[in-house]
Amino acid sequence: MNIKILGGGCASCRKLEENAKKACAELGIGAKFEKVQDYAKMMEFGISSTPALMVDGKVISEGRTPSVAEIKEMLVE
Repeated sequence: MNIKILGGGCASCRKLEENAKKACAELGIGAKFEKVQDYAKMMEFGISSTPALMVDGKVISEGRTPSVAEIKEMLVE
């Protein structure tokens, strides 16, 4: 699984990364994490607000910081 955290590095972006890593650990999912902080690159992914969470090429959350439980639900869908 490839997970991208899209955002400028703000506190919300760091919290999103922390929550996503914790969710993967709790589910036993091995994932490769990548931070995307280049705004031009973020625009290529079609997001309109940060932070955003992308899993295997699909944006599953943007403009907010979902909880660990919410991310776990998104990952098992």
